[in-house]
Amino acid sequence: MNKTELIQHISTEAGLNKTQATAALQAFETAVVSTLVNGETLELKGFGTFKITDRAERQGRNPKTGEALTIAASKTPVFKAGKTLKDAVN
Repeated sequence: MNKTELIQHISTEAGLNKTQATAALQAFETAVVSTLVNGETLELKGFGTFKITDRAERQGRNPKTGEALTIAASKTPVFKAGKTLKDAVN
């Protein structure tokens, strides 16, 4: 499912028109991004948790030349599925 199909699904399930469904999805995306940028965790009970994890600096290799290089530390957004979602999938 892509974003257009998701908007169509939201529109159908929630009884909204496509403009309202698009606005709702964009509001959700904005909420997730702003929460993570502020260093907070977004927890949706039963669905899952969005959070930021720190990745330490590490050694890597250039696959083309084989030369060793240092990969800088970074922050990575992570989604951990909740029990209800895991149970539904399994």
